[in-house]
Amino acid sequence: MKESHHKKVVEPKVEVEAAIGKNPSPENPSKLHGLKLSPVKTWAAGIPGVIATLGDLIEEKTFFRGNKALLKMNQFGGFDCSGCAWPDPDDERSAVGEYCENGAKALAEEATTKRITAEFFKNNSVYDLAQLDDYRIGKMGRLTEPMYLPKGSTHYQPISWDDAFKKIAEHLNALETPDEAAFYTSGRTSNEAAFVYQLFAREFGTNNMPDCSNMCHETSGTALRPTIGIGKGTVKLDDFYESELIVIIGQNPGTNAPRMMSALEKAKKNGAKIIAINPLPEAGLMGFRNPQQLNGIIGHGEKLADLFLPVKINGDMALLKALELLLIDFEKKSPDEVFDHEFITKKTVGYDAFIKQFDKYTLEELAATAGVSPTAIYEAAQMLAFKKKIIVCWGMGLTQQPNGVDMIREILNILLLKGSIGKPGAGVCPVRGHSNVQGNRTMLINEKPTDEQLDRLQNFYGFNPPRKHGYDVVRAIKAMHEGKLKFLFCMGGNFLSAAPDTTYTASALRSLNLIVSVSTKLNRTHLVHGKEAIILPTLSRSDIDMVNGERQIISTENSMGVVESSKGMLNPVSDNLINENQIACRMAMVTLGNKSVVDWQRYHDSYDSVRDAIEKCIPGFENYNERLRMKKGFYLPNAARDGEFNTEQFGDRAPFTLTEIPNNYLEEDEYMMATTRTHDQFNTTIYGLDDRYRGIKNERRVVFMNPKDIDKAGFKAGDKVDLFNYDDGIERVAPLFIIVSYEIPERNTVTYFPETNVLVSVNNVVKDSNMPASKYVKIKIKKHNPGIS
Repeated sequence: MKESHHKKVVEPKVEVEAAIGKNPSPENPSKLHGLKLSPVKTWAAGIPGVIATLGDLIEEKTFFRGNKALLKMNQFGGFDCSGCAWPDPDDERSAVGEYCENGAKALAEEATTKRITAEFFKNNSVYDLAQLDDYRIGKMGRLTEPMYLPKGSTHYQPISWDDAFKKIAEHLNALETPDEAAFYTSGRTSNEAAFVYQLFAREFGTNNMPDCSNMCHETSGTALRPTIGIGKGTVKLDDFYESELIVIIGQNPGTNAPRMMSALEKAKKNGAKIIAINPLPEAGLMGFRNPQQLNGIIGHGEKLADLFLPVKINGDMALLKALELLLIDFEKKSPDEVFDHEFITKKTVGYDAFIKQFDKYTLEELAATAGVSPTAIYEAAQMLAFKKKIIVCWGMGLTQQPNGVDMIREILNILLLKGSIGKPGAGVCPVRGHSNVQGNRTMLINEKPTDEQLDRLQNFYGFNPPRKHGYDVVRAIKAMHEGKLKFLFCMGGNFLSAAPDTTYTASALRSLNLIVSVSTKLNRTHLVHGKEAIILPTLSRSDIDMVNGERQIISTENSMGVVESSKGMLNPVSDNLINENQIACRMAMVTLGNKSVVDWQRYHDSYDSVRDAIEKCIPGFENYNERLRMKKGFYLPNAARDGEFNTEQFGDRAPFTLTEIPNNYLEEDEYMMATTRTHDQFNTTIYGLDDRYRGIKNERRVVFMNPKDIDKAGFKAGDKVDLFNYDDGIERVAPLFIIVSYEIPERNTVTYFPETNVLVSVNNVVKDSNMPASKYVKIKIKKHNPGIS
């Protein structure tokens, strides 16, 4: 039953009108806020970042509480930021603050004193709340007690923890097969909680463990593992300070990993050069004003990119091959000075076939396909040619393209030619998103576990874990549609807003018998639900986690393989919250009962006991509890970092990979669209409506276009338009966007997610990794039709 469109939605202590369009869409509401434009920035951070940080703490009514917590965030003995996975310095950490603007915003969201209670849900129907955009939904405050939405009900109602677990167990035990359940994981989940969570899923009988890696860096692991023997990066933070050249491709440090700019600044001061490759000239690629240094406060800061290559969307492969073509020519002119032939002979395979392919390419054709001038490519090749300490960093600008796996392997081809991997100052650096997304995969959150991993679990616990591969995110969504999945448990995250093909995914979620969400805050997945839904509120990273009267530590793994402790220091907003580890254990105890061979109560009562088990089941965690309590934590083994490539097919050698250049054909009225985040956003969490570096204020529904494209199509900057995608013969529409003229390659456009996830077909995926190809979406742009807003 739908509630009145005119009912007011009550925010804790504040009343606001529901944001309702003429045809409200609970899964993707469209409403403009009032766009204002400001000059595009050519540098990131500085005093504006400090002001924005303080403003967010004030908005969340946590100025003093939040500032106190910031002094402990990312510090030795403190708590790990719940934002990105960029590593902390191994030795010295800033006494002023070891966090960035976006980390502070993440902390403000956790430390907020705004609370959502049962009274809030009593006063506001699910339907009315769903009319709000994701920004307003996320600003309601922290969840404080378990809530349950019965079948056919319009409002969530309180439920006790015991009854919630009984309800979950009833649904799980009623399934015809364990494979009718899926267990999703967000990157925020600790190592300990992730381990017991996957352990329960496997003892229950399924490998259906889709996780956020399936939407961000699955492509990286898929590309790296068969090539260098490990699906992770190979560099440490100190390698940046030794590097001669750092290449950043398809990644925006200023917004996605702001603390990375400090490492780039130090690398530049040590003599490194930086090449930035991206369709947009992002502020965080161009310059950095460090707010902890005088030059960053009253000076001009540090110039970052020495060379910027404005590649077309998916023109990266042509650009990489153009660089290789020139490097081959340089090597012919200066034998043994450009390529490391000793490394190639001893450590690689397939060199001759790799070199031969370049007979069919010309620099002019490759440059035209890439959208970058031959002169600029030549300059980049010169910077690469006579250096060996080279680091290449990438983000979702590569991983979310259909040929992302091949492009990462093409990057590896360059590094293998140069011998620039497995030595100080050189290697690969996939810049991970969420703060423990890499740790989750290490803890066996993986729908495709290896037999070796499952054997260890079986040998230690005595039960036989399932061997059949499970569903990743895309396959899980399709399985829901096909009636093969009936139960979804989400350990964190916002599944609907993160997933592709929003309307299709929403329909899939509504088909489920039960969705359970472990969350700190309200999000859209709570409002576009199955026949029944349960929300389980949990502790945040910054919260004090007390178990049996003792303050606990958890652990996380950053993007460079360092495992560190994290200890919260804020009093929780409610006495009715329990940690994720205990949620998984209680679910296991009630669901499995006496059938289980695992001592779940022991794990429920002691993180140390969980870590003892991890030590027995996962290599690299020897003396886990002891080493975790060391000041700096510890590095996990990484053979490729040490110059050893343990590949399944080629033994101790890394293969050169033969790849193809894609045909990116567009119809005359088509554009290529890539989705991105704003600077006021982390993944699906929307902190505000501004994108300061790109000059956007008070709006998210914008489409960045080249001015020539705007003129040619008969539009003007500021026009309202609708965006369409026609993959699979289906019309998908994202209504009511505003055109913004921007410095972007012709026929390319950029929009923000999750607003345009609705245009990303569930079948538009990355080859081999099966990730949504959200950086490669063909769209048409039409004048706005008010009838579809």
